[in-house]
Amino acid sequence: MLPLVPAVSAADVPAGAVLLDVREDDEWVAGHIDGAHHIPMGELPGRFGEVADLADPGPGLVVVCRSGHRSARVVAWLAANGVDAVNLDGGMSAWTSTGRPMVSETGGAPFVR
Repeated sequence: MLPLVPAVSAADVPAGAVLLDVREDDEWVAGHIDGAHHIPMGELPGRFGEVADLADPGPGLVVVCRSGHRSARVVAWLAANGVDAVNLDGGMSAWTSTGRPMVSETGGAPFVR
């Protein structure tokens, strides 16, 4: 069961929000939100300072994964460690289904992996 965490829909992510993509490298390369920060979930404990810096102060930290499950766990972990963040409800799948733009690192058309 996923923890109940604050969430935002893809359509309601505010302009200026800081986006943290916690997917694996191959997922990031295939397609991601332009301007998002990439720190894979498994690296977060060792890079906690970077994440805390992204969230403070700011217009809001939105955590992203493919479907919203990993990012929900990350948001719960961040909250337990004193960092405010919200989950992108439905993840990158929801982002693309609402027509929000993506970029890829391959030069090809971006897609959600």
